[in-house]
Amino acid sequence: MDVTQTRHQLYPEIQPHDKGMLDLDGHHKMYWEVSGNPEGAPVVFLHGGPGAGASPSHRRFFDPEHYRIVVFDQRGSGRSEPFADTTDNTTQHLIADMERLRVHLGLEKWLIFGGSWGSSLALAYGIEHPDRATGFILRGIFLCRQLELDWFLGGIATVYPENWRAFLGHLLIEEQGDPLAAYHKRLIDPDPAVHGPAARIWARFEGACSTLMPSPRSVSSLGSGREALALARIEAHYFVNDLFLKDDHFFKNLDRIRQIPAIIVQGRYDMVCPVRTADELAGAWEEAEYVIVPDAGHSAMEPAIRSALVAATERFKRL
Repeated sequence: MDVTQTRHQLYPEIQPHDKGMLDLDGHHKMYWEVSGNPEGAPVVFLHGGPGAGASPSHRRFFDPEHYRIVVFDQRGSGRSEPFADTTDNTTQHLIADMERLRVHLGLEKWLIFGGSWGSSLALAYGIEHPDRATGFILRGIFLCRQLELDWFLGGIATVYPENWRAFLGHLLIEEQGDPLAAYHKRLIDPDPAVHGPAARIWARFEGACSTLMPSPRSVSSLGSGREALALARIEAHYFVNDLFLKDDHFFKNLDRIRQIPAIIVQGRYDMVCPVRTADELAGAWEEAEYVIVPDAGHSAMEPAIRSALVAATERFKRL
């Protein structure tokens, strides 16, 4: 089935019928919510970044009459506390947090939906807990390899030289050879006068490269307000630590999830997570359904990507 044949719309806005703050370790508290059908098929939404946080629009990818929709903010993100905190914030902690939430909600298994960094976390969780995943819907594939970080932190200038100049322009000339280290130093600085401007520029850079066509609204929403700090600080924290995973982690462990149903949705002109990575994953994971969206970039909210993702959640209703 070609999930790009018919244009699908997001479902109407809904409100959660249950929510709370889950104490993870005496320091971190994780915001979670459940909407849709209380007796429905469980699905968990994993936001990107890391650090981007979830939003009400993320509930709308799922039919609320069919799905029990679980949304949460990862450590340090969104409504979770402490905000923008990188203490004990690793991929392994996030995997454990998901398990804690699943048990807390009394769910045996769930469909895992994630894009960008959310696709990484979805796969990492599935590899650790394959018996807890009914399936995967993955968008804008990111596999945490050095070559992918090198693209985002330099190679992307091939397509967006003006955005890259603006990104480097915040740094001293002598720092521009290692922008990740320079930004990380600023972003973890406790002084808002230091970390604030760096966070806004980092977030604007990412937003400006995330859509096929220029989207001032996307750039403005990412590059303003408190959300920019969590996105930039936590991303930089994960990047300087190689995302706490070995370069070959996903391909080396793919057999653990190979037989779990999966749909991979990838924008042809995704410049944040280029199609090469999704193509390599689909080539190694022949059992997965692979959808290249021809008229889209990275953002899940671009019309064609949105449509393909809703089509994927519709398909899983019948699996």
